[in-house]
Amino acid sequence: MNRDRLLRRTVALAAAAGLALTAAACSSSGGSSGTSGDSGKSSAGAALDPSTKVTISIDCEPPTTKPAERKEWAADIAEFNQKYPNVTINAKDASPCEDPAAYTAQLKGKTQTDVFYSYFTDLNQVLDADAAEDITPYVNDQSVPALKDIDPSVLNTMKADGKLYGLPRSNYKMGLLYNRKLFKQAGLDPDKPPTTWAEIREDAKKIAALGNGVNGYGDYSATNQGGWHYTAELYGLGGSMTTEDGKKAAFNTPEGKQVLQNLYDMRWTDNSMGATQSLKWPDLMTQMSTDKLGMYVGAPDDITYMVQTLKGNYDDYGMGPMPGEKAALLGGDGFYFKKGSTPDQIKAGIAWLNFKYLTMGKGQFDYARTKADGLPVGLPEPFFFTGATLDADNKLKAASATVPVANYAPYLAVQVPGKTEPANAQQIYKVLDNAVSAVLTDKNANVDKLLSDAESQVNQVLANLQ
Repeated sequence: MNRDRLLRRTVALAAAAGLALTAAACSSSGGSSGTSGDSGKSSAGAALDPSTKVTISIDCEPPTTKPAERKEWAADIAEFNQKYPNVTINAKDASPCEDPAAYTAQLKGKTQTDVFYSYFTDLNQVLDADAAEDITPYVNDQSVPALKDIDPSVLNTMKADGKLYGLPRSNYKMGLLYNRKLFKQAGLDPDKPPTTWAEIREDAKKIAALGNGVNGYGDYSATNQGGWHYTAELYGLGGSMTTEDGKKAAFNTPEGKQVLQNLYDMRWTDNSMGATQSLKWPDLMTQMSTDKLGMYVGAPDDITYMVQTLKGNYDDYGMGPMPGEKAALLGGDGFYFKKGSTPDQIKAGIAWLNFKYLTMGKGQFDYARTKADGLPVGLPEPFFFTGATLDADNKLKAASATVPVANYAPYLAVQVPGKTEPANAQQIYKVLDNAVSAVLTDKNANVDKLLSDAESQVNQVLANLQ
């Protein structure tokens, strides 16, 4: 979990070149900024005319505390302006890119930037505030050439009622993270991670048998993260947390029971999870980085944290698909377009986002530059392309990789459909924390009763929100 994602989750739990190539760039206050020709050039179907003069404001410029990323941002604006010399980008830096309280205030006051950063789960809030333009007429294979290869489950996070309101920047899909060193020590093949819970149980027992405080499998069960992981594991088995309309709980099912029963059995029957429970972020990463944990469910950027912050080794970690492979919990972020933006502002914003975030070999996909700047290359994130674009991404990434790309081949080989968090996720996760914690701390836990109680509580939470 990266720092932006952690801060978002922490705040939620407690509650819930950027240069313009001028000195004014870093002081943009957002809003519909500057001029736009809109003089016959703005028919929605066509991409931005390079001669169009237009100014847009955008947030999420890397802060000065990230000098390499900020340098790349400035270089990308300069290159972008070689094709679009009359587009002025007024950038606003931020770390994190979204602070929930400030974000809500901006939407309410209509003070967000013209192209504004959001998490995938913000769509309902954005639409409820009437804060975003429908960009459907502007997005096609001219304005976004790789459009056909963007994973539909990713693009759908920015859609409502068949209308597209934004474009993705990055994303993650949950999968199975594992310690390759412990796999080898336990006689397991580190290139063939388990893909079912039955296989996980067997492998976890072998890893735990190494002794010396090593656990085969680990899971969170506190600060709403138990509910978060329960959701991810349920999705993998094909279940859902709520009904399609979001008004009722939908996890008291055979799949929902299997999630808790798996954890109970590994904790008490197999003794492969250890006695220390009530774990929260970043406990699992800490255990794995010190070779005390064999496997857990997580996102690819956990690996970066284990190496850069916890001083682990990229060679020691691998990743496989989400157990069950029916669906993987999907998270990420992107940009929406402020309501009231002119057609040329929308087209300029799309042109910038396409260059910076959606074009192979450019922007975030300029892996040779990323490597030269000392940043990691090779992790399976973002992971929102399919088809020829995914093939091109993999080749470019492998050519400049600074991490062992082969370690993530099992994860990349299976296109598990993405599925976003449920609406009102944090309130739901808080309830499910209790059920997950119970099966990991109480040998007499009754799985059926825990699920029934959680179902009643979540139904009450959702009723109160309607």
